[in-house]
Amino acid sequence: MSEYKIYLLVCGGSGCKSHSSHTIAENLKSEIRQQGLSDTAQVVTTGCFGFCEIGPVVNIIPGNTIYTQVKPEDAREIVDEHVVKGKKVQRLLYKDPMTEKIITDSRGMEVYKKQVRIALRNCGVINPENIDEYITRQGYEALGKVLTEMDPSQAIDIIKKSGLRGRGGGGFPTGMKWELTAASKSDQKYVVCNADEGDPGAFMDRSILEGDPHSVIEAMAICGYCTGASEGLVYIRAEYPLAIERLKMAIKQAREYGLLGKNIFGTGFSFDIDLRYGAGAFVCGEETALIHSMEGKRGEPTMKPPFPSVAGYLGKPTTVNNVETFANVCPIILKGQEWFSSIGTEKSKGTKVFALAGKVNNVGLIEVPMGITLREVIFEIGGGIKGGKKFKAVQTGGPSGGCLTEQHLDIPIDYDNLIAAGSMMGSGGMIVMDEDDCMVDMAKFFLEFTVDESCGKCTPCRIGNKRLFELLEKITSGNGNREDIDRLINLGNVIKDTALCGLGQSSPNPVLSMIKNFPVEYETHVVDKKCPSGVCKALMVYEIIAENCVGCTACARACPVGAITGERKEVHTIDTGLCIKCGACMDRCKFNAVIVK
Repeated sequence: MSEYKIYLLVCGGSGCKSHSSHTIAENLKSEIRQQGLSDTAQVVTTGCFGFCEIGPVVNIIPGNTIYTQVKPEDAREIVDEHVVKGKKVQRLLYKDPMTEKIITDSRGMEVYKKQVRIALRNCGVINPENIDEYITRQGYEALGKVLTEMDPSQAIDIIKKSGLRGRGGGGFPTGMKWELTAASKSDQKYVVCNADEGDPGAFMDRSILEGDPHSVIEAMAICGYCTGASEGLVYIRAEYPLAIERLKMAIKQAREYGLLGKNIFGTGFSFDIDLRYGAGAFVCGEETALIHSMEGKRGEPTMKPPFPSVAGYLGKPTTVNNVETFANVCPIILKGQEWFSSIGTEKSKGTKVFALAGKVNNVGLIEVPMGITLREVIFEIGGGIKGGKKFKAVQTGGPSGGCLTEQHLDIPIDYDNLIAAGSMMGSGGMIVMDEDDCMVDMAKFFLEFTVDESCGKCTPCRIGNKRLFELLEKITSGNGNREDIDRLINLGNVIKDTALCGLGQSSPNPVLSMIKNFPVEYETHVVDKKCPSGVCKALMVYEIIAENCVGCTACARACPVGAITGERKEVHTIDTGLCIKCGACMDRCKFNAVIVK
């Protein structure tokens, strides 16, 4: 990309595209053409930059100028001021949420300072629809190195010694999994990429496939060579149309360049990739359920062993890794196992991609070294809690993970530490909660998702989680008692011990961890019949403060059920028996006369 003096990189990820980033790119191209700058400036549509909440994002090189919340109509001003005059458009520059300081160079952003990008190395940098741009950044060099300089066992040894573990949630050593498949004897073997990302608030794998699909394709081919597989399958949910489109395009380009198909690099090794679509079932993220779905069967898990490395897709040896795991493979091959293993902790090497969501200022995608603390992630990279609110908890590992509190903020993030703290790494979802969140309601939120997504094959998950959810509903409706808390704990532990697969076994984690970390909040719900955060409607009581009420009748006119009475210029009252607790009266009152008790 050295022939142009200036590059305008426009985020083409799903988040920014849904806010018309594609139109922004077209408008920028049009302005550049009209001003005769086509030989000087180039517009490049890239993958995700990580600033998902303040998109669409435009990054201008040189200078690393990040413009946020860009609108299509801003294109002319960006070209006129920045490209032509060399002046930054101040109103579009990124503002640090903690200091309110305007950042003119993205290298000065706190959100980037502690990130180490390996899996996301090309996202936001290259055009994912152009294989040549991937190749200019050492694309397919790792595949060439493996095929021409190593035998399969040597390449597997590099992956083993690097310490790479599966990034899909289980954390199983990747090299060991490849070695098990390689040792299995069969006339046909498969490589499967698990792109069935289903955690609420998680979008790591989708962003990698949208921003750097060739990194996954190349790694799958390397895995195929190492394990003796000639066919690769990407299992991706149909809800990811942009990722599917770019994957198809990348596979087609790789075939045209001879990087997929027969006799790759003239070595006699043949490997090709096809897509299989999922219908969005969370349980199909579990490898045996995923394989059954690809075979056209119900997406239900089965007991292991046998493991897929012995008997997987169509009963043949199959290696299953998720998108992020594959995205780490090529840099390890090119830079060596010592380089990768020098990053992270003793038992958790490398980096981890997290989808940072919830009540945090910098919502988006980050990649950090294993061993970084939650405090660094939330308050430095994440920019702290929105609206100056107080941090309350963070849910790691999605609906299968657990709730961590202020006392856990300085725990180094890795597989073992999170499990010891009562949570888990999971695939990388991280949802931050503040003082306004109710921990009983949050437990119910995660459990409702699990109940809906259960395949129903085993009784502990199918019925046990439903009973857990009913107990939580009982508590949030004001009908709970202390015994219900004990029932939640006992039933949750039984489900963990007896459910068939990882989804069922981990489903009670949010409930158990929130009871453990916020026992007083649960007690308040069942004993005092109050929700300290004012979230559980059934436990709310609306009241009018007489000394603040001026009798304007605004609250009475707003009430949809006629629960508020009173004459004009007289104190009004609320009939709590009729009140449906919608909050309309509080929203309408200008004199702070309506309160919630």
